[in-house]
Amino acid sequence: MMSKKIYIIRHGQTDYNLNGIVQGSGVDSSLNSRGREQARSFFQHYKEVPFDKIYTSALRRTRESVEDFLIKGIPSESLPGLNEISWGAKEGQRITPEEDAYYHWMLNQWQLGKTDVRIEGGESPEDVSKRQDVAWDHIMSKMESSVLICMHGRAMRILLCKILNYPLRCMDMFEHENLCLYLVEGTNSNFSIRKYNDTAHLKNIPKIDDSQLVSAITP
Repeated sequence: MMSKKIYIIRHGQTDYNLNGIVQGSGVDSSLNSRGREQARSFFQHYKEVPFDKIYTSALRRTRESVEDFLIKGIPSESLPGLNEISWGAKEGQRITPEEDAYYHWMLNQWQLGKTDVRIEGGESPEDVSKRQDVAWDHIMSKMESSVLICMHGRAMRILLCKILNYPLRCMDMFEHENLCLYLVEGTNSNFSIRKYNDTAHLKNIPKIDDSQLVSAITP
């Protein structure tokens, strides 16, 4: 089997992230100025990597996050199977204390192994995993040794469980930030993590005080 390096990044910041508003798969937002700066910084750090292909979700914030690579002429493909989890009726809503409590209740259900439990009007982790199967099989069927995938926080956690053979209840072990990187390397059935939630490429971007944001639900 061909050994592959898979670079998996979360999209850059959007105003929804900044303002604590739920996005999910039903909100097709664009990057804000900070998100574009994060995207440029990632490009400058990794522009010499010989990516064979770039895969994004069908949502614009992922494609905008890799725009400089696309301008460079690297082939790309958008796969709806990489879209974020649907947060159903919660999408587009500002996170209130009540919504935050519901979110953490839902997380607890998933951590207990009840990964078939759906968000109200939305998807469960198992729903997302099933649609990711099609996207992942498509990616792995290609003769590409170095691939960049840009996707979303919760969906990325689910995909990493799939790649590394973890049960879905463990997905919250994979922390994430806007434009963070996970690098995994291996074959179709045996991958290892080489970089975990890496943000070294963002070190020159000033930190902001996001202590009041509930960012985990705004993927």
